Amino acid sequence: MEWFEILKNALFTGLTLIRELLTSTLFTLGEKTPITLEGIFYFLISILLLLYLTDKFQKKVVNKILVKSKIDIGVSESIGTIFRYIVITIGLFVIVQTAGIDLSALGFIAGALGVGIGFGLQGITNNFISGLIILFERPVKVGDRIDVGNISGDVVNIAARATTVVTNDNISIIIPNSEFINSRVINWSYNDRRIRFNYTVGVSYDESPRIIRKLLLEVAKENNAVLKHPPPDVLFQDFADSALIFNLRVWTYEYTDRPNVLKSQLYYAIFKKFHDNNIKIPYPQRDLHIKSWDQWKPSEGLPKQPN
Repeated sequence: MEWFEILKNALFTGLTLIRELLTSTLFTLGEKTPITLEGIFYFLISILLLLYLTDKFQKKVVNKILVKSKIDIGVSESIGTIFRYIVITIGLFVIVQTAGIDLSALGFIAGALGVGIGFGLQGITNNFISGLIILFERPVKVGDRIDVGNISGDVVNIAARATTVVTNDNISIIIPNSEFINSRVINWSYNDRRIRFNYTVGVSYDESPRIIRKLLLEVAKENNAVLKHPPPDVLFQDFADSALIFNLRVWTYEYTDRPNVLKSQLYYAIFKKFHDNNIKIPYPQRDLHIKSWDQWKPSEGLPKQPN
């Protein structure tokens, strides 16, 4: 059994060394707070566990409760995110106190890091503060259809640093929150997801404007995506060079995020409707008027051109 005793002593010695290594003081914060590897390990695990649990709690409890209360999805997401930030802040204070860290000792470190944060983390800080402004003021919210720069899509998530927008091609684009504060943002559904689109149609000068108006309204009313209220209407827009220009104005809720799809549907239907009713679609044309041919005749006495 000697080998067993040797193995037991070696294991005990190794564990003792590891224990001493983990509990040995690396440095001291202020005069009261010794920092050890064991303390750092437990501190990091506690923070990761806090972030994980608050995220799960927000998604499975807070958002579900808010959805059941029939609150708008954008409002519920904002409330859930703000609630998570509050819980994380309280949790961090509890973790620091439980670890026995003297908060007064962190004052010097916070001051020293302030300079670094001011320069190196300026962008991150700006995005975080912008995220809070978005959550409180709610210029955009989850579910909104927005245009930012040359990006157009639906807001699916608003996080601390950035907002996720999904385009019609199902591409997720991560936009820093500061872009929503410093740039012009078009929110198609800020007040209402009902949007009016304008589609231009040209016909020949030989056609009757009243008949064209009647046919365009028929096309709009036959499309299920066009809302009945407010009703569609047609404006006589212009006398163009080769055509009479009409403006078909329709309201839609379903195709707010797909205006080109609705445009294609209506134009297909308009073409068929015009074809069935013998309505002429104009082509660019120019009329040439010759006032006098005599001035272009060759003068008498000029030599003839050789053949």
